[in-house]
Amino acid sequence: MKYLVVSDNHGDRDVLVDLKNQYAGKVDYFFHCGDSELAPNDELWQTFYVVKGNCDFDPEFPDRRLVDTGADRVYMTHGHLSNVRFGLNHLTYEAQENQATIALFGHTHQIGCEKHQGILFLNPGSISQPRGPIQIQSYAIIESTPTQDEVQYYRRNHQMVPDLHFVFKK
Repeated sequence: MKYLVVSDNHGDRDVLVDLKNQYAGKVDYFFHCGDSELAPNDELWQTFYVVKGNCDFDPEFPDRRLVDTGADRVYMTHGHLSNVRFGLNHLTYEAQENQATIALFGHTHQIGCEKHQGILFLNPGSISQPRGPIQIQSYAIIESTPTQDEVQYYRRNHQMVPDLHFVFKK
């Protein structure tokens, strides 16, 4: 299975349309980790699984989602309600409660990828407004197989970032 993960486009709808067009038929799932600042009835949400960010004010967006892909249980949230700026403890408990194998989040606008207690935690960074030491407008693709999770980060223009490639055994 291949999962495209993006977050924090902050009103830039065109970048999501570009991702949809670029990866249609190439990935199995599209995940958006919040702060889209788009309407909850936007047609993009027919393609992307989306959660509510702290800048998404419509109550129709869910705060959290659990998506069973058949290969993985993907738990997603924006992160502000899980206090991700102060570590992943709260998010770890949420993911464990949901028996997730992958936990996706945004909010910090910073790239992050680690495996902890059998769960892959991934922040794709911000596709529009990166923060922190890695100043790349980014998204990530997870390739999940029965034996490993392979994560590759990409720039907004779809160029692979060779230094941001990770492989985790399952």
